[in-house]
Amino acid sequence: MAISSDNLYSTTGIQLPKDACVVIVRTEWNADTINKLQEGSIKVLEAHNIAYKIITVPGAFEIPFGIKSFWDKATDKPSAFIALGCVLRGDTPHFDYVCKAVTDGIVQLNLILPVPTIFGVLTVDNQLQIDERVGGKHGHKGEEAAVTALKMIALTNA
Repeated sequence: MAISSDNLYSTTGIQLPKDACVVIVRTEWNADTINKLQEGSIKVLEAHNIAYKIITVPGAFEIPFGIKSFWDKATDKPSAFIALGCVLRGDTPHFDYVCKAVTDGIVQLNLILPVPTIFGVLTVDNQLQIDERVGGKHGHKGEEAAVTALKMIALTNA
């Protein structure tokens, strides 16, 4: 049975622990875009009474280290992490290296940490693609990341 994309934002029936907490790790680069992604994530988390904390790292490359460092030092462990970044293609291969590094880093975190890390990093060619992903025809990736976090928290607490 195929799941329709209409269900991507649905949280119907999700059972969440009362003490669930999400840490949003966001970048300084592309702040206007990241602010929109963060607002979307917070909107969903607050609608579900989920506590959250925000930490900022310089760029997308530093997201995995920021998450691992937070996890290692935290006394109150979060239920999930949401990684928010935006890597905009330029004229050099830098885009490819950063995208691969942050993707690989988040995959590694999902394999070594006992809580999920949600990939909310836009990898785009231009401003139009950004606009389409922060409330445009491709939805709102910040909201989507938060819904994914809720679903993964429910899965890991089932």
